[in-house]
Amino acid sequence: MWSPEREAEAPAGGDSAGLLPPEWEEDEERMSFLFSAFKRSREVNSTDWDSKMGFWAPLVLSHSRRQGVVRLRLRDLQEAFQRKGSVPLGLATVLQDLLRRGELQRESDFMASVDSSWISWGVGVFLLKPLKWTLSNMLGDNKVPAEEVLVAVELLKEKAEEVYRLYQNSPLSSHPVVALSELSTLCVGSCPDERTFYLVLLQLQKEKRVTVLEQNGEKIVKFARGPHAKVSPVNDVDVGVYQLMQSEQLLSRKVESLSQEAERCKEEARRACRAGKKQLALRSLKAKQRTEKRIEALHAKLDTVQGILDRIYASQTDQMVFNAYQAGVGALKLSMKDVTVEKAESLVDQIQELCDTQDEVSQTLAGGVTNGLDFDSEELEKELDILLQDTTKEPLDLPDNPPETFYTNSVPNPRISDAELEAELEKLSLSEGGLVPSSKSPKRQLEPTL
Repeated sequence: MWSPEREAEAPAGGDSAGLLPPEWEEDEERMSFLFSAFKRSREVNSTDWDSKMGFWAPLVLSHSRRQGVVRLRLRDLQEAFQRKGSVPLGLATVLQDLLRRGELQRESDFMASVDSSWISWGVGVFLLKPLKWTLSNMLGDNKVPAEEVLVAVELLKEKAEEVYRLYQNSPLSSHPVVALSELSTLCVGSCPDERTFYLVLLQLQKEKRVTVLEQNGEKIVKFARGPHAKVSPVNDVDVGVYQLMQSEQLLSRKVESLSQEAERCKEEARRACRAGKKQLALRSLKAKQRTEKRIEALHAKLDTVQGILDRIYASQTDQMVFNAYQAGVGALKLSMKDVTVEKAESLVDQIQELCDTQDEVSQTLAGGVTNGLDFDSEELEKELDILLQDTTKEPLDLPDNPPETFYTNSVPNPRISDAELEAELEKLSLSEGGLVPSSKSPKRQLEPTL
């Protein structure tokens, strides 16, 4: 654990490379404007005021997030944002605006806002504010001193969530009660200093996810069981389980120490035997046997303590399962509140009745209209059977298929002999030459053929 005597200073700004906007190195005119002081009031020039505030406020918070810190000081920010030997003259105004909007909070005010019994012993690690700071606040002067520590509210919430997840994923979460020293060792990588660690515990206390109690001069922390659950006060069962866990650790350390002592006695006996010192070797072996008997006794006690802890952990698991069952039964009762067997049967009967009605309507519509003629289906069936019997006894007399006739043309085509064709041709030749046909020429003319 961190030493309470060591003053944990807020980390300095450090190297800001990689988190500065592009105009930081490229636009001299723009940066000269941003490094200048704010006007006394925003009403003088709201455009310039908003432009500067829109540049510096997000930059201050993003710088702190990347540095992994939740505590800010004006002096550290001025060192972090130096440019060519100049410091921003309006950072104090930016911090005042962030305080007004609630994104920053004075460290002392945050501590006072947490109603917890363990803050009294944690005040010692925080520096008291100088008297002039208190007087300036009482007189209404909102200027931010260069050494005053401010807390980034949103960053502190993120850090508290990180520590809570770290605990949940560690072996310490096997029981909700843990020693503060063990928790501080677990959080060394997340909390850069002791003051940040205590601020995180205060935030978790404010969210009702942890509570701190001092037991026999040692401070213990109790966590809430679930991420959305509220922590319950430390009771006698928690204290008893914590004492059993401490006893287990103490017995384990003693067993390990005695095992090393037994091994050392064994080596001494071996060396004395090689040197011919038989009596010394026997004394070393006797010491080894006594140590081993003590180890056996401690092992028996350790097994008993571990058995009790196993039963406690099992009972806690059973309790969680029981609570889950109880919640499930309650939810099921609520969902089945208006559902009964009688209502279900009545609903099924209604559905069946509606289905029957629908079937009757469908059959009625499928029957069509008979135009007032009502036929007896049984008589029709008998008549159809008689017809079928008659057709099976007597074959039907069907007419033969008519012979196929082919017609090439609807007009008859008389046949003409070759002699007639030659005579007609000769007749045509004479008429074209102006000659009178002879009496021997045939007078028959060709009839046109269609």
